[in-house]
Amino acid sequence: MSPSSSRDRNVEDTYEAQNDQRLDGLHSKIRTLRGVTTDIHRDVESQNLLLDESGNAFSSFATSLSNSTRRVNQAFGLGPGTPKQYRILVYSIGSILFFWLLWKILSWLLFRGSLEPIPTGESYGI
Repeated sequence: MSPSSSRDRNVEDTYEAQNDQRLDGLHSKIRTLRGVTTDIHRDVESQNLLLDESGNAFSSFATSLSNSTRRVNQAFGLGPGTPKQYRILVYSIGSILFFWLLWKILSWLLFRGSLEPIPTGESYGI
């Protein structure tokens, strides 16, 4: 072998070693990039699930709010086929009067005997 061919072989070996090092570096970067990509994919999937759950929660809330609004309108007679406001007013005033009369009658029956005046000495001739 000539000195130039052995020197060429050393240069080729050096280049081959450098290429192997760079290839190993590229493999390491690819593994890191794959790991980051996998983490991003997992995060996106979890955020999609969270958004779906939030959408379902808001949909359920909207339905509940709609039902509550319908019941309030029905209770105050604002919708079709609901009791009119004057009926509610008459029922309220009637119930107040009923309880007031009941209270007056019960107080008259229960405290009737205790409201008599206490006798004084004049009635006994003292």
